[in-house]
Amino acid sequence: MVTLAAPAKSDRRRPPRPGTGPGDRAVARPGLGWALPATLFFALFAIVPLLLVAVLSFVSWGGIGAPEFVGLDNWVTLLHDPVMIKSLWLSVLLTALGVVTQTPLSILLGVWAAGPQRNRAVLSAIFFVPLLLSATAVSVLWRALLDPNFGVPAQARWLFGDGNLLGSRTGAIAVLVLVGTWQFTPLHTLIYQGATRAIPEVLYQAAAIDGAGTVRQFFHITLPQLRNSVITSVILMVVGGLTTFDTVLILTQGGPGTETTISAFYMYQKAFKSFDFGAGAAIALLLVIVATMISLVVVRLSGYDRMASPKEGL
Repeated sequence: MVTLAAPAKSDRRRPPRPGTGPGDRAVARPGLGWALPATLFFALFAIVPLLLVAVLSFVSWGGIGAPEFVGLDNWVTLLHDPVMIKSLWLSVLLTALGVVTQTPLSILLGVWAAGPQRNRAVLSAIFFVPLLLSATAVSVLWRALLDPNFGVPAQARWLFGDGNLLGSRTGAIAVLVLVGTWQFTPLHTLIYQGATRAIPEVLYQAAAIDGAGTVRQFFHITLPQLRNSVITSVILMVVGGLTTFDTVLILTQGGPGTETTISAFYMYQKAFKSFDFGAGAAIALLLVIVATMISLVVVRLSGYDRMASPKEGL
């Protein structure tokens, strides 16, 4: 009788998981204690000041003496203040113009800068110089360049007329948009440059095999891959646009008249020129609410909140 031998068991074993082998210590996830320093820092320098501003918006205080509780008086006064309503709409307008101008320009420059050529790296480094300057330095620089007496407009009156670009509402708004675009486009370009370099090269290779040219690859591969980066960039533009202050302070002083008095600058006037810190706090809290609402709308309309994976939609 012939007996069949049982098949020998394989000596191959699965490698032990990290931290479970002999002599290894069990690896546990970081506890809540690791997040405690960052949480305390955020609470101390963000949450607590925001709560204090909220409390200050319900009092009348000139900086000296004890604050006097006035309830909703500051809010009611602001809602009936035509300068406040105008400043809020102007802030939204400048923010929208910044998004419309900076987003396409940043995407194109970011995709171009992501190329491997050495000259692109050199030009990108030069282009990022405005990002290293403070908003105050940039505003002073453009104030000198646009001076109607000895600046660029004075040398090209055939193009700029009397040269006083900041003397009209349209000219002042155009200058603010131009300066903001010149200063902050490099930041968003850097975001898109990094995101473009993270796109798998195999997608472009497959598209090239299928006969897709550069333009089709851009619209059907690059732009969909940059979706999350666009959302992040737009939210940063919204928050930055609504809180812009120093550029208006140095370039236009809110003028001519109140044509460029945005909400952040009006808050400064109320608090530090009129010494009405309660009204200034109310304006600051209103800006926080408006910026949060716009950011939530952007996230909602983009579908970012419904993504099951960070790679969904690519």
